[in-house]
Amino acid sequence: MNVNGLAVDLQKELRRRKYFLRLEILDQTPSLLKARLYISSELFVQAYRNDRYDTTKLVLVHGGQRLYGRDQIDGRWHRHTYSAPEEHDFSRAGAKSVNLQEFLDEVEELLAELDLP
Repeated sequence: MNVNGLAVDLQKELRRRKYFLRLEILDQTPSLLKARLYISSELFVQAYRNDRYDTTKLVLVHGGQRLYGRDQIDGRWHRHTYSAPEEHDFSRAGAKSVNLQEFLDEVEELLAELDLP
């Protein structure tokens, strides 16, 4: 994943997944992108990519709190589970690399479990 690819994927997923209300670009440079896909004003997916430092952060936020996330730092992935969102899960499943589509599939499963819109 790189900044350009993430920008394209965000637009694609906005069109593909009809529950997203809008895409907001918070910051963008040639090597950095920070954006939000809004489901509601209090529920959104934030995506961050920094090519310079090889860092990716994908997070589901509700009411200002992280519910779930996956991060890649220096090429190494970890997960923040719903049951322990502040902890780093480096298990085999937690360390699996994901693209935006795969992350959003995981988010959809969690939203269904939590009965969130």
